[in-house]
Amino acid sequence: MRAVRRAASLLCAALVLLAGAGQAHATGYRYWSFWERSGGHWAYATQGPSTARPDDGAVEGFRFAVSADSADASRPRGAADFGTICSGTPARSGTKRVALVLDFGTPADAPSGETPPARRTACARVSPDATTADALAAVAPPLRYDTNALLCAIAGYPKKGCGEQVASGRKSGSDSGPSLGLPIGAGAVVLLGGAAVWQFRRRRNVSG
Repeated sequence: MRAVRRAASLLCAALVLLAGAGQAHATGYRYWSFWERSGGHWAYATQGPSTARPDDGAVEGFRFAVSADSADASRPRGAADFGTICSGTPARSGTKRVALVLDFGTPADAPSGETPPARRTACARVSPDATTADALAAVAPPLRYDTNALLCAIAGYPKKGCGEQVASGRKSGSDSGPSLGLPIGAGAVVLLGGAAVWQFRRRRNVSG
């Protein structure tokens, strides 16, 4: 009976590992996330770029990556200082300036057959009532949207696709190959179960 209890414990441990392996390869989405710079840190935007109306001096960011949700999303990388980004764009009456950080992601983020452009910054001079989408269109055309007004491409990247589901074995920012966690975990359960049966029969034969 001790052997059976020990085998049961091992089986439970294997099942926990199996469950963890399944979670590690959760489904994510490949899309452009929208960020606002506040207090020296990036904050995930609470509204879309087509409705957000940044003030003069605002810093807005976009990052293309694979993530499950806003809590998992990758932030824009690189410099994000308004004074630096807009140093060559002097203030002008009747307009506002919006600094933009455009991060096209890593090769692992990219759809099959595409290569992400180098990340860059831009300073958009737009009308006082302009939205972030207006500022983006002024410095990084062409933009592409889907029928639900979801931003699909900035500066033509990516060429196709929009928020599609992908298997993500690592945290936002890379795609993984076929998930090995599930078959390996299942194999561990089968091996442990076989060992338990063998050990139980051995103990019974010895005692008999």
